[in-house]
Amino acid sequence: MKAIIMAGGSGSRLYPLTQITSKQLQPVYDKPMIYYPLTMLIAAGIKEICLISTPHDLPSFQRLLGTGTQWGIHLEYREQAQPAGIGQAFLIAEEFISHQSVVLILGDNIFSGGNDFPRAVAEFISGATIFAYQVKDPTRYGIIEFEVGTGRALSIEEKPPSPRSHFAVPGVYIYDSQVIDIARKQLPSVRGELEITDINREYLNLGRLKVHRLSRGYAWLDAGTSTALQEASAYIEAIERRQGIKIGCPEEAALVRDFISIGQFEALVEGMPNCEYRDYLHNVAADARRFGI
Repeated sequence: MKAIIMAGGSGSRLYPLTQITSKQLQPVYDKPMIYYPLTMLIAAGIKEICLISTPHDLPSFQRLLGTGTQWGIHLEYREQAQPAGIGQAFLIAEEFISHQSVVLILGDNIFSGGNDFPRAVAEFISGATIFAYQVKDPTRYGIIEFEVGTGRALSIEEKPPSPRSHFAVPGVYIYDSQVIDIARKQLPSVRGELEITDINREYLNLGRLKVHRLSRGYAWLDAGTSTALQEASAYIEAIERRQGIKIGCPEEAALVRDFISIGQFEALVEGMPNCEYRDYLHNVAADARRFGI
């Protein structure tokens, strides 16, 4: 399975921060935002990843992430010249996807807790899998309506004024290769964009959509506004300080997944400047040597 990280857009909701750098390169506590979805993909065992962003921001991502070989993965980059919707990702990355299944994750979405996503990736066969997360304000999201008694998905609406449930669709999706043909047939919305909700609705109409309700205790943070960015940073800081374990650490995820050896991991750590991040990874290496992680 392959993966796409969608890290484009103008980031207008984060103005004036995005006058300095891309939304997905903003700090979320102690790491760039892009580290969180990247780590999630590595933890799920995905090695081939394509990052899509604007022509202006792509060089910054390339400087930060490189080819991905330091984490035992392969990173490619594609341009989205104009913000034309999340669904356009499949057309931009068509050659990259080829005939394989693909995960699409939004670069400003942060997930924490549980093994729902790695399990869904491991169990995926065909069709599409999306996720459902209970929210307080369903008018802000794509919302799934479920059939009473069976829990079967009946409809998906984008930011409905009268929501039929409180279950939103977070920014991570799994599709088979048919998604390319489905995306190509979609018409732009009134916003002039290829909407991911329309693609999900098409899979639903075909009877090939599975909805995975995220377990209690799973956290989904959308860091797309200044307030949400601050809340995400506070959440990550609280969890890391309490547990002593970092969230969104690609080096550690790569080590746990055996994408890199302990020797390669230690070499990465030694090449870092003296900082709290390096100190944490040094302790991870010591534990790996001690317990054979």
